[in-house]
Amino acid sequence: MEWTDIKTTVPAAYAETAQDIATGISGGGIYIEDYRDLEAQVAAIAHVDLIEQELLDKSRDEVTVHLYIAPEENFAEIAELMQSRLQRAEVPYQMACEGVRQEDWESGWKAYYHAMDIGARLAVVPSWETYETDRAVITLDPGMAFGTGTHETTALCLETLDAIIAGGERVLDIGTGSGILAIAALKLGAAKAEGVDIDPMCVRTAGENAARNGVEDAFTVLVGDLSDKASGIYDVICANIVASAIRGLAPSVPALLAEDGVFIASGIIDTRRDEVIGAVRAAGLAVREVKEKNGWVALVCGHPRGEEEAAHAERL
Repeated sequence: MEWTDIKTTVPAAYAETAQDIATGISGGGIYIEDYRDLEAQVAAIAHVDLIEQELLDKSRDEVTVHLYIAPEENFAEIAELMQSRLQRAEVPYQMACEGVRQEDWESGWKAYYHAMDIGARLAVVPSWETYETDRAVITLDPGMAFGTGTHETTALCLETLDAIIAGGERVLDIGTGSGILAIAALKLGAAKAEGVDIDPMCVRTAGENAARNGVEDAFTVLVGDLSDKASGIYDVICANIVASAIRGLAPSVPALLAEDGVFIASGIIDTRRDEVIGAVRAAGLAVREVKEKNGWVALVCGHPRGEEEAAHAERL
């Protein structure tokens, strides 16, 4: 077996964002092809005439990020995650995988995705497997929409939903992807769920997964973002996206969150934990719990009133 090179090319203006996303995802090597200052670099150590013509012909308007994925890793889900993060950050991109056939990339995740128990009540089962269990089963065929439950960010959110859903809640899933979080909430007893995503492919996939799980009547999926699609008050709001996007949407969350509601923010690499916590607090929310898994962070947040009352009760 050979390593897989996931090549993502973005306009130069988005180079830093793409590099940050890749760094947060990668468990292996990263190589950045960036020729914008090629002449300046070479002039510092040699004469520009010594640069190979092939290098001189390289585009100065684009940057390519290479993610090198080991044979034992699930390259397909990593590619899906890279796509999802770029889309949520609104970064235009082109992606290709080398070292594997295209058809293997599009269906390769099946080799790595099997039934698994999450938390105390959930089981995520691929559509091609049979799994006997007393748990609430999410039957999932995610296709190329991120969210299979195997990645730490999704697992942290599922574990939190498993712990907090009591029944009858209204749920909002921002950046719904495969729809797994909203479907999980409904399977656990939530009354209604709404999912929004900027990617029409994800919306279609989430709708298909909702129907597969028999919750389509309780799950509304829309193309768009938080600002133009969310309405009313929600008991649970999930945002399994990226740190910068969470920072951007945080000020809108308090007005949408029920007084005793819970906001779950995930998709945060641990090096950006503190800045996201700062943004959430600046928006007027309290961070009740910080969960970490393999370098990824999920924040469990709510209105500060509940914490103040709890602290007051302790003092009495």
